[in-house]
Amino acid sequence: MNELDALYAFLVAAVVAGLLTPLVARLAARVGAVDRPRERGLSARETPLLGGLAILAGVLAAGALFLPGDDQTRAILAAAALITAVGALDDAVDLPPEVKLLGQVGGAVIVVLSDVKVTSITLPFLGHIDFGDAGGVLTVIGLVGVMNIVNFSDGVDGLAAGVCTISAAAFAIIAFDLQRDAAGVLAALTAGAAFGFLFWNFHPASVFMGDSGSNLLGLLLGCIAVQGTLKTNALIALVGPLVILAVPFLDGGFVVAKRLKYRRRPWMADAEHFHHRLSRIGFSQRRTVLYLYGWTFALAGLAVALRFIPYSDHHGHLHAGWTIVVVALGLLAIAASVYLVYVLELLKFTRRRGEELRAADPATSEHEVVATVERELGTGEFEAVEPR
Repeated sequence: MNELDALYAFLVAAVVAGLLTPLVARLAARVGAVDRPRERGLSARETPLLGGLAILAGVLAAGALFLPGDDQTRAILAAAALITAVGALDDAVDLPPEVKLLGQVGGAVIVVLSDVKVTSITLPFLGHIDFGDAGGVLTVIGLVGVMNIVNFSDGVDGLAAGVCTISAAAFAIIAFDLQRDAAGVLAALTAGAAFGFLFWNFHPASVFMGDSGSNLLGLLLGCIAVQGTLKTNALIALVGPLVILAVPFLDGGFVVAKRLKYRRRPWMADAEHFHHRLSRIGFSQRRTVLYLYGWTFALAGLAVALRFIPYSDHHGHLHAGWTIVVVALGLLAIAASVYLVYVLELLKFTRRRGEELRAADPATSEHEVVATVERELGTGEFEAVEPR
């Protein structure tokens, strides 16, 4: 296997997923697996679900042609089929949370039993850490976590599919450089399947991936992270997945922390995700998605740069010039994140909210505008403004 195989796998997965998505949408409409407009959602019309079935078809087709026929590959593809089936059933009949969790755990256990797990890791300053028998359990928890953060991010047209395409492509580049060719091909075909589906899912979406797709992509990204980076001793082993998946991780962590803070169940849906908040401050769906794509791309680019820029001799000695370059890139990524979150969200919302408050009461002072905005942003509960 090599990079050319990865390219072919990407193309096959993209074509299969793209061709089958309209057929899956028709099937979803027939069986009643349809997402209907609701208060916390951003969709204004009924939209078929089950897009994950088309993504799975792309993954299986490319996997059969380009992945090795070993036990680990069979386990990953079997787990992918299982979690897609559970998600599809949830899309059709709305399963209880505990049943969905059981399905996620089942999929994770299948791959862990085939030795797709992290048993040890090497960290800067801490050295080698051996998880022993706990490695399998920790990997299951991690895989279930990634499935759920991808599921959390699937709330606006094209977001989850696009973020997973960017993330999987970054994982593919890093995996090949680490000589993890099977993981590199798996990452490439995952990116391809998500990209093929994205053709129909970008705003205005004609089909949603549903839980069948978000759980599938989350499982695959988790397996890629384990096989492609975490089972190596490279510094990128831990940093890479955290940086590449930072946007969905931050989104999921933010909403879960807020639910716990206000004593709500962590799995109960609400309208406090990044895409909901951006919508409420006036971003259209298309602009919201492009905003989050850009953030994901910047962080994924940083992760790739950390692998390819020779800032260290891998024996604890840093090269001053290249280290400065890496630090500068890191600061740029942080600055971009701060700019996007603070300037585009907070300052734009302050201006737009101020216009609304003054329209209601021309005597409203700047101090009153700031105080109102700070209170509303602190609680996360404020009236939506019209998209522009």
